[in-house]
Amino acid sequence: MSAKNAQITLRNRYFLVVLMVFVFVFSLAACKGADVEVNNPAPTAQATDNGQANNDGNPDSDVPTTSEPGEEASPVPSNSGEDVKPVKKDIKVKALYLTGWTVGSDERVQHYVNLANSTEINAYVVDIKDDDGYVGYESNVPAVREIGAWKTKYNADKVLKTFHDNNIHVIGRLVCFKDPVLSSKKPELAVKSVNGGSWRDNHNLTWLDPYNKDSWPYLIEIAKEAVEKGFDEIQFDYIRFPNDGSKKSMNFNTGGKEKYEVINEFLAYAREQLPGVVLSADVFGIILESPADTEDIGQYLEKIVKDVDYISPMVYPSHYAVGQKVNGVQFMKPDLDPYGVVYQSLVKCKDRLEQVEGSKADVRLIFKTLRHHGLVKAITRAMDLSR
Repeated sequence: MSAKNAQITLRNRYFLVVLMVFVFVFSLAACKGADVEVNNPAPTAQATDNGQANNDGNPDSDVPTTSEPGEEASPVPSNSGEDVKPVKKDIKVKALYLTGWTVGSDERVQHYVNLANSTEINAYVVDIKDDDGYVGYESNVPAVREIGAWKTKYNADKVLKTFHDNNIHVIGRLVCFKDPVLSSKKPELAVKSVNGGSWRDNHNLTWLDPYNKDSWPYLIEIAKEAVEKGFDEIQFDYIRFPNDGSKKSMNFNTGGKEKYEVINEFLAYAREQLPGVVLSADVFGIILESPADTEDIGQYLEKIVKDVDYISPMVYPSHYAVGQKVNGVQFMKPDLDPYGVVYQSLVKCKDRLEQVEGSKADVRLIFKTLRHHGLVKAITRAMDLSR
């Protein structure tokens, strides 16, 4: 199916111009010969606003850069109930990413409802827990309340009802191991430094240690509550080890396991704890090419797809190194050739995933743009031609 272009004017100069767009879905069946379906929403801007919070924090969300595969976990008490309702999977999303601060404004929510009703956009990705470590709405998960890890960025019940009343699919983004709140409040769960204490990244933030399974139920309880509130899908982000800061000073108790094995175990645990729930995972686009990056952050493409319904490579041409090869093609200026980078990445992804037996995961590409309509057109063309 050919891609359809739509143009959406950036209406507010104060919008944060970083855009993350789910624009592409092709099934593994398509990798075996069927047509590739291209989903192509036109760009709009991600907005952030100042909002009232019960804790201090930065409302802005970092977009991950690319330099970029036991014992039973201690239970975390929750009042969210044992059964999690199943969620329908069959939807080809054409979505934009909205922060919690964005949907905290009724005016902005109505703007995005109108946008969906007048374009091909049929879904939004909304933060459940951003990489600031805070759940974006008042949470009743006991472990969250214990450490004050929530902010009233938005009213989840109200926002979900508004979107659902307009037949808009809502994907909940849940940042996992980049959690400076839990890892600082409970340092026993944090990545350790060889020099003692908690390791910190280039922004002086602590991270959860994926090897320590005691943090896993905390994340899953948040996901369960989100599903009960009405999120149609859980999208795991930062399901990886840190990639900035002094990597040599990190100290892990690996138990003889590789990083990617632990990440895979977490996703398997999530699948077990969230039966019937649609799960998706974000991964660095560079892992399609670089075994070193796979080893470094623990994201192994062929393994991750076994326990999720959708996998989303973040193919950001601006984050690729000068001279980076993608599917055998060298890009001396990858940022200036978004078509080539995206096209070759998709071809490489198809080639790898068609070798995975038993996986039913579909692929959704994520890209971002900075007021660059030429980039959007180039990426659209790449996706159309990668069929």
